[in-house]
Amino acid sequence: VQLQASGGGVVQAGGSLRLSCAASGRTFSGYAAGWFRQAPGQEREFVAAITSGRRYTYYADSVKGRFTISRDNAENTVFLQMNSLKPEDTAVYYCAADKVTGVTPREYDYWGQGTLVTVSS
Repeated sequence: VQLQASGGGVVQAGGSLRLSCAASGRTFSGYAAGWFRQAPGQEREFVAAITSGRRYTYYADSVKGRFTISRDNAENTVFLQMNSLKPEDTAVYYCAADKVTGVTPREYDYWGQGTLVTVSS
């Protein structure tokens, strides 16, 4: 599976962004997908994940109630809607995919290239 993340940018605190992750190469509907982020000098951390059939979603406590993960299997795309953004959300955001849903980076075999989100105060 090849993944291409997009949608990052600069936004003021309290604003919104929608990230997209386009998949190609295999039947994406059979893969779980996740979003992770990595701030400078920090380890990559879990943000959100969604099962292949869209039945279950998982969120880090720090983004619950503000971020929403979704997917359109017909379009082979996963989204991350980010609302009420805070400066501490600033990071490079990565999408990932694997056959099994996970909440740690090591559980995912396929990764996109990352898209930078900067939230100004």
